Amino acid sequence: MKKFIIIISINIFLILNLYSSTLNLSLSSSPSRLNPIIASDTASSEITQWLFNGLVKYDKDGNIVTDLAKSYEFKTNTKLIFKLKKGIKWHDGVEFTADDVVFTYEKIMDKNIYTPRKSNFKEVESVKKLDKYTIEVIYKRPYFKALIVWMMEIIPKHLLKKEENLMSSFFDRKPIGTGPYKIKELKTGSDINLFANEDYFEGKPKIEKIHYKFIPDPNTSFLMLKQNQLDLGGLTPLQIDRQIDTSFKNDYKIIEKPSFAYDYLGFNLKNEKFKNPKIREALSLAINRKEMVDILFFGHGKVCTGPFLPGSFAFNEKIKPVKQNLQKAKELLKEAGYDDNHPFSFEITTNTGNDIRINAAQIIQYQLSKIGVNVTIKVMEWQAFLNTIVHPRNFETVLLGWSLALMPDAYPLWHSKADVLGGFNLVGYHNKEVDELIEKGSTTIDMNELAKIYKKLFTIIANDNPYLFLYIPNSISVVNNKIKNVEPAFIGILHNQKDWIKP
Repeated sequence: MKKFIIIISINIFLILNLYSSTLNLSLSSSPSRLNPIIASDTASSEITQWLFNGLVKYDKDGNIVTDLAKSYEFKTNTKLIFKLKKGIKWHDGVEFTADDVVFTYEKIMDKNIYTPRKSNFKEVESVKKLDKYTIEVIYKRPYFKALIVWMMEIIPKHLLKKEENLMSSFFDRKPIGTGPYKIKELKTGSDINLFANEDYFEGKPKIEKIHYKFIPDPNTSFLMLKQNQLDLGGLTPLQIDRQIDTSFKNDYKIIEKPSFAYDYLGFNLKNEKFKNPKIREALSLAINRKEMVDILFFGHGKVCTGPFLPGSFAFNEKIKPVKQNLQKAKELLKEAGYDDNHPFSFEITTNTGNDIRINAAQIIQYQLSKIGVNVTIKVMEWQAFLNTIVHPRNFETVLLGWSLALMPDAYPLWHSKADVLGGFNLVGYHNKEVDELIEKGSTTIDMNELAKIYKKLFTIIANDNPYLFLYIPNSISVVNNKIKNVEPAFIGILHNQKDWIKP
């Protein structure tokens, strides 16, 4: 009997040890606020993802699935009903209900609260509680983002209803959510500890604690990875190709996938030089994008073919990468009135602090010289670049990048009405058919129909060459090889972190 008890005790010890581990991560900047409706910086978003939930979320394949909601249904094109899961508890033990959803919406729309989330709800007419676990959302018109906006994290009414100023609330430092992890308190510039939520509605995470080390210097983060002091991190192409050894590869699983971002060369389409589509096509044909990927990223990237995320519903796989054709490029330039005696010339402006873009500009300069085009390069400090070049549209071309969303909104970048100071249609792109398709898509809630519209937009924009779409770098992540149940997926590796086991 004594031997049996000892064996049980050892097994219990092993189980407790298995599920009481710490996941060591890093942050390069300190979070400013942990109230998700007013937080706007990357570091804050990194932490709040562990603490809060929305009504819906993306699954590992980028599909919309329920989170706090049990189900959703469009009763009409403008009426959306959410049924909430019962028994979900806030970190302080109080039950989550429909009151919290209505309260969150009201606070987002409160004129005294400054939040970037307001614009997401511009098409909402009303949000109403039908019963303790049912929400009715009425939209002003059919809205293609009707579901996506409810990925917004929900905050607790019972704790915040009496707060006079949510912008300076205790909640920013001691937030209470429904998420898989809790936090005791946020201290600026210090490491952050998150603790597993025993009552999490999807089951307690198997890793007891997440410890974020505050490491502003990326070189220090890389050194700590090499010393096995971090369980998860990112590598640059240079680091993965030249700066890690066999022991590092034995210690970490390397996971590589296309990032959700691209770089582009944008033409000022109001400049006479670039109004002729033959000029833009000639420049596109003269650039060897594959060579750029090989030089800039040691092959750890792919050629960008258009404005929407590869693998998403909006991506058009029928549009193939542009192949370099110097002869055709020269012919098009000649048709447009340019030759060796009258060469085409222009300036590329980009920003300091991004060596990849500066090097990309130099590669473009070299490649275009092969068809007799003269390129000059101007590199400016970021704020000066924005204030004197980008915002006033004072450029011939700019070398910049955009993030890619799973649910893209073509309006800010590609609709002619977004061609205003402060807007994101920086190049002054106007296409009546594109405008009409964007407007049609904005009122389309059927995803199959929306996919057809966005694939067509992809084709038209890619063929118009308002940008030269250049490359999509790979995202290179490494995770401690000892951690079990890591499942790389389209949206990344953290989608099932709750099930990770770190011995």
